Amino acid sequence: MLQPIPLTRRTLLAGAAALAASPARADLGALEAAAQKEGGLTWYTAQTSGETAEAIGKAFGARYPGLKVTVVRTTAQVAYERISQEFKNKTLACDVFSSTDPGHDEALKQKGLLAQYVPQSESQLSPAFRAFDKDGFYHTTTGGLVLIGYNTNKVKPEEVPRNWPDLLASRWNRQVAVGHPAFSGFVGTWVLAMRKLYGWSYFEALEKTHPQIGRSIIDTTTVLTAGERSVAASSATSTLHAADQGNPLAVVYPTDGALLIVAASAIPAAAPHPNAARLFMEFLQSETVARISVEQRAESLRPDVMPLAGAKPFTEIKTFQLTVAETLKGIPEVIEQWRDTFGG
Repeated sequence: MLQPIPLTRRTLLAGAAALAASPARADLGALEAAAQKEGGLTWYTAQTSGETAEAIGKAFGARYPGLKVTVVRTTAQVAYERISQEFKNKTLACDVFSSTDPGHDEALKQKGLLAQYVPQSESQLSPAFRAFDKDGFYHTTTGGLVLIGYNTNKVKPEEVPRNWPDLLASRWNRQVAVGHPAFSGFVGTWVLAMRKLYGWSYFEALEKTHPQIGRSIIDTTTVLTAGERSVAASSATSTLHAADQGNPLAVVYPTDGALLIVAASAIPAAAPHPNAARLFMEFLQSETVARISVEQRAESLRPDVMPLAGAKPFTEIKTFQLTVAETLKGIPEVIEQWRDTFGG
């Protein structure tokens, strides 16, 4: 069992844990006691909206009175640049890092910057979400779908796109919204997936439709809601959640597949609050967080928590998924290709 880490030796022992031969686990009672002495943690996350992240932080504080979660919500690339600078300058503030780009976690792991820790809660996840990293350095904490969203006031039923190439039709000139792969891990993965399915010519054709380009994939939902654009490569989570609030939005599960994105969280080896970080990692895979997630229309990681009405479980639709190795190599490539094609 991994013992609570004394604050005076946290950096040394966290590094030792990262080099352990097998993934470490904790006595949760002792871990909670040690976490209470630390008072809380700082969470860098790109995996949810700010509203959802704050709700998760408050739920953790309610479950463990005395422990406060400081939420820093940004896009994935911004979060990665921030933590990378903190590592470089030895000014680490982050205790739990939650990106939407698995390549970030793998890159940090390969540099020896992550703590090895397997949450006990991982055994309660659906099998598809367990052991995302076989070595135990990062773990699934959210799942989401990238699919086609549209404004029901602007798109007639017979015009609704049914697959990804349908977005290239001339009727959608100046009517498509997308995010930017240099800022959003979800968007970067989607761009890489489209390149894999259809080649870069897909984006050369998309550029000719003059899409509106935001940053986060959540921006596409904002644009659709405002009626500025009609269709988008969207997050199922943000689009369905906006529809729940009475906005004229709907989603399409593309016939050629929705992109399933499994995103992970990790604990830096030199985290300032290592015990609170481990306890929070357990919490991120809990039933409580799963219920908060599905209420916000994210995928449920657990078989005991089902999605809300109007959404399909990912097991019932056609999906495709990229490997960590593909994203690690491919996302930097498509960011450069994107800038060559779209500028910016």
